Amino acid sequence: MYNVERKEEFMLKVEHITKYYDQNKAVDDLSFEVEDGKIFGLLGVNGAGKTTTFRMIIGLLEPTEGKITLDGKPIDYNVTDTIGFLTEERSLLTKLTVKEQIIYYGTLKGMEEKEILKRLDEWLKRFHIEEYKERKIKELSKGNQQKVQFISAVINNPKLLILDEPFSGLDPINVEMFMDAIKDFKKRGSSIIFSSHRMEHVEMFCESLVILVKGKSVLEGELKQIKKDYRKKNIHIKGNVNIESLKKTKGVLEVIENADELIVKIEDDSYIDNVFDIVKKGSEITEFSVEDPTLNEIFLSKVGEAYEK
Repeated sequence: MYNVERKEEFMLKVEHITKYYDQNKAVDDLSFEVEDGKIFGLLGVNGAGKTTTFRMIIGLLEPTEGKITLDGKPIDYNVTDTIGFLTEERSLLTKLTVKEQIIYYGTLKGMEEKEILKRLDEWLKRFHIEEYKERKIKELSKGNQQKVQFISAVINNPKLLILDEPFSGLDPINVEMFMDAIKDFKKRGSSIIFSSHRMEHVEMFCESLVILVKGKSVLEGELKQIKKDYRKKNIHIKGNVNIESLKKTKGVLEVIENADELIVKIEDDSYIDNVFDIVKKGSEITEFSVEDPTLNEIFLSKVGEAYEK
């Protein structure tokens, strides 16, 4: 289903791209690379420049400055047939049937109808919606429309797959189904750009990422290293502890009281012993664990810092 010939050094390169709309700078000197078989996160709040970047990658917009290459080639109509793009906004033609919709998209990608229908049947079976093949898009639920949207993006077995909010409208079971499909593309060597406002989804997938604010990168690199370098840490504690003493402890930024545990946020790991000295005075302590912050915490911090400048 995914057997596509690939070159050994397949890579998307975005090099110093800037995009102006009149006097408005939508993207500001952005650079990143996505290697063969890697999942890259392109993150930011609404209006950060993600959609403009996606449109430049797939060749709908020309950068004002900089260049984008795929497998060493400029992105033009000779290359776009190897790209799949799942947009955040649904782009389905709702009066068409599922079959007609996918034939339309597959034909645009230069595929023969026989091959389109073969792959469509495989995807419909995988997503458990075989019975909707002849149904009109407008008759489907939002979740099943999202499945059809995904199929339309991957029907050509793309070498580069761009996923913008792919889990929109999906329940947890269908999210898991999409995750498995995305992981399969990664295993088979597709390069994937993933964008979501759900940071826990990004943490599940992305090895490296860029966070955009007003079109400019405010944080980039390998996710593991980003979390390691971020100085603030979280301590999870279960047991009877003097909460007021914790709040007054040097280096403690915040104490969060959950139903079954405390989460103590500290400035950096040099303050772990300070917190432990308070905790060991308590009773029935069953957990004291130090963890890196979540990507959501880092995202909020970096975006907030950028807007304060």
